[in-house]
Formats: sequence, structure tokens, C-alpha cells
Amino acid sequence: MRTVKFGIIGCGLMGREFASAAARWCHLPDMDVRPEIVAVCDKNAELLKWYSGNFASITQVTDDYQEVLANADVEAVYIAVPHNLHEEMFCAAIRAGKHLLGEKPFGIDKPANDAIMACIAEHPDQLVRCSSEFPFVPAMQRIGDMIDAKAFGTILEVNSGFLHSSDLDPNKTINWKRMKKFNGEYGCMGDLGMHPCHMPFRAGWYPKNVRAILSNIITERPDGKGGMAACETWDNATLFCEAEDADSGSVFPLTIKTQRIAPGQKDTWCFEVLGTKACARYSSKNTNSIEILQYSGGEQAWQVIDMGHEVTFKSITGGIFEFGFSDSILQMWAAFLTELAHGKTPKRFAGCVLPEETAYSHRLFTAALESHAKQSTVAI
Repeated sequence: MRTVKFGIIGCGLMGREFASAAARWCHLPDMDVRPEIVAVCDKNAELLKWYSGNFASITQVTDDYQEVLANADVEAVYIAVPHNLHEEMFCAAIRAGKHLLGEKPFGIDKPANDAIMACIAEHPDQLVRCSSEFPFVPAMQRIGDMIDAKAFGTILEVNSGFLHSSDLDPNKTINWKRMKKFNGEYGCMGDLGMHPCHMPFRAGWYPKNVRAILSNIITERPDGKGGMAACETWDNATLFCEAEDADSGSVFPLTIKTQRIAPGQKDTWCFEVLGTKACARYSSKNTNSIEILQYSGGEQAWQVIDMGHEVTFKSITGGIFEFGFSDSILQMWAAFLTELAHGKTPKRFAGCVLPEETAYSHRLFTAALESHAKQSTVAI
């Protein structure tokens, strides 16, 4: 069993999820490579206590990320920090010779992403990937298999979204995601957009153009100090695009939605593919199910299939049991470690987001900002 020693830079919500996944690596009996957390870094000392109290493998606790990058024991890093820090920290990690899984959107804006991409090109021996858990859900893996099998026929329409209601309460205290200096001009697109882009991009369905409708719904929030602060970023975004089906050459509508204010949605991933031979749709509101319509003439009928724990990287969990978010985290990390150890993943749709896919997302989101400002369709 190969052990890859990791440093975590940014020890908040997602850092804890990765550390927890590493702690239960025995859940994946066929893996021949495993992560070990040896270093953690965050400016918030309170966050670091949880790591020190739960992981005896940790030998370095610091508030200076450069110390983690200088640690010869650290082979790879996971970086989960606000978007304004991506360019600096991602490039520093790559130049330090560390493999990197970084959080989306891989830069606060397109120039930052361009700089990260240039750094990656200068260091081809480093594995660099972006985080997105969405495709590792069993239903999404099934849809990926259908795409690879060309089961849909000519693609008619694709709809993808990440919808939640975490900002529905107007009395919620403002956080960094509503501030341009931390989250950037993209707003919800930068924070949420890579998730609904991951599957279409991996399928080769890249938007050719975009007509964007962006909404800043709640314009100020409590600042946590007794006053009010301006909410500067977009709450919701709907991107109406055209993409091309490489097999048929036909152009079809692709809609991508990212919403922080979506009433009735706790935290919903959704994806739908409509084709001439088959259709499929999934929503995490019913995470154990996938709906499929197969058409060969006659009556049309949707069937609902319970997926169970059908995963790419074998788990000890029984196949009959439902799949959850912590399972998708574990599967994503298995994909990263498998690619690090073996150079590839078992399937096209069982891999982490590629840097090139983040670059296209920046082209899309930048065009979306222009489209909304001009109220017109913008070519990408």
C-alpha cells in the first residue's frame, strides 16, 4: 500500500471532510494507495484543534502555508481557501513540487486562472486537479456510462444545476461569498458553477455561447457587528447556452443554473439529458433514484430505478444501501489518489475536474458577466 502524505491548507468545512475521508480509507478495500494527513494550516487556531485531537499522524500545525509547502514530508496538498487566495497558493504549491487538489473555481477571475494554468504548464510532473463531488454519485456514474455508450442518440437538450437555499434568510449574517474582494465578480457562478459544469464539460458539451440572467436579490445583510453590509455578488445565475453534439454535429440547448436563493431546495444537484433514443434525469432530492426513458417507437414511459451503493471505487458498504455526500467525497479522493498512483482513472466520468475544464468555466463565467451587462448573447 502506497501512502501519500498530505497537507491541508484551509481547515474549514471541506478540509474536515477530506480529513474524515482519509480516516475511513479502509472503507475502500481495493485501493492500493492511501492518504495520510501530516500537516494542517489555517489562520483560525480553533479550527486546528479538531485536527490535532483526531489525527495522531499530524506532525505539523501552522498558520503559515509556506511552512507546509517547505515540509519535505508533504507530497501533496489540498487547498480550500477563499477564491482571492487561489492564484497565490495554488501556484506556490505547484512550484514547491506538491501535487494539488484545489477547490473551485481555480482563481477569482480569468486572469488568475490564466496564471494558474501557466504555472501548471511549467510543471508537468505535478498532478493538479479541481474538486467536484457531483459526478461520483451512482446515478451520475450511470448517466456517464450511458453517454460513453452513446445510448442517448442525438442530444436534444441538457440541463444542469446546483440549487440551494442557504441565503434565503435575509437576516443571515454576511459571509465572504457575498464580498467581491474575496469571491470575485462571478458571485454564485464562481462558488457553485464548477459542479453543474463538470459533467457537460467531461462529455465534451462545451458552451459555444451564453445568454446569462444574473440576480442580486438580497442587497444587504447584517454585518455581525450590529450594522448592515452591502451584498456585492450575484445570488442566482441562469446561463442559457448552445453546445454541440460531436457525434451528430447537431447544436442543442444547454442550461446551467447556480442558485443560492432557491426556495424549497436544501442543497440540490440536478442533471437531465434528453435524446432521441433515451433520456435520463437525476436530482439529489431523491438521491437513491435515477429516471430513465428509453424510446424505440410506441408509447413513451419513464422508469424510476433505485441505484443503491453502485460506486466506481469499490466500497465495503452493501450495494443495497443509499449513497450520501460523505461517500461522494470519499469517491472523489479515491479518483485523485488513483490517478496520482496509476496515471489514470477507471472511467472517463470517474475523474476529478481537469485544469483545462476550469479554464473553460472561466471563459464561460466571464462571458456570462458580459452577457448580463449587455443583455445579449455572447460567444465563448
